[in-house]
Amino acid sequence: MNIAYNDKTDLLYIRLDDKKQEVINRRVSEDIVLDVGENDKIIGIEILDASRRVSLDKLLPVKYEVAKAS
Repeated sequence: MNIAYNDKTDLLYIRLDDKKQEVINRRVSEDIVLDVGENDKIIGIEILDASRRVSLDKLLPVKYEVAKAS
């Protein structure tokens, strides 16, 4: 997973799957666009006007851990 914020365009992008693949953009609201990949899996979430919609100070910087499969 990768989270990126562009303060010049106020765009927040959350990439859920790092696998390189073709995606289709599906606008679900005026401010939210989903990137949908193979098997209708959501690959990424784009949030326009992010500073108005998300508490960026609580979200960024992001630290997370991925549990290793046994």
